[in-house]
Amino acid sequence: MLILNPDVEKYVQGLSEVEDSIILEMEEYAQSRDFPIIGRQGGRLLYLITAVKKPRLVVELGSGFGYSGYWFAKALTDGKVVLIDYQEKNIKKAQEFFQKGNLTDRAEFRVGDAVQIGQEYRNIDILFLDLEKVRYLEAVKKLEKNLSDDGLIIADNVLFQGKVISQPENKKAKLLDQFNRYMSEHYFSVILPVRDGILLAVRKT
Repeated sequence: MLILNPDVEKYVQGLSEVEDSIILEMEEYAQSRDFPIIGRQGGRLLYLITAVKKPRLVVELGSGFGYSGYWFAKALTDGKVVLIDYQEKNIKKAQEFFQKGNLTDRAEFRVGDAVQIGQEYRNIDILFLDLEKVRYLEAVKKLEKNLSDDGLIIADNVLFQGKVISQPENKKAKLLDQFNRYMSEHYFSVILPVRDGILLAVRKT
């Protein structure tokens, strides 16, 4: 199931030129290895949110080789992004890209279980979920107490290629639906139809 009309997606992508050669290199790296990333529109959204919110601490659960983390870091003015991935090779590649972009001073790199490591941090201003989709709800429940008072939760792939609607019995789709409903009930949330669906949420006031 298509989330966005391909012609519309192509048009929007055409308006999203980027001058950072490292971003282009990372996109080529992802494409050559069929490595899933949030994409340029998603990256620009993360940059915009970070530039406006000016967080002190961003914690990523499931950083891959650092594409989304790089967008966060580019927009930080006085803070850091913690990149966490269970594969050491991914984190090492992220470090390489950050070094090329002169952004290592804005980042912390961790290898291991993202949910477990994420609980070490307090007053998280932005919590970004891009780990195994079946763990989204577990991650939020275990880390929501670690958010700052106005902490923002961002989650990628929450529409799961439309399978939350078209294949409701699919295990991942079912768990993502449970996550989306939990976020709607307990947070003020919105799902943007950017690529595979990006959820934004803050505590209800």
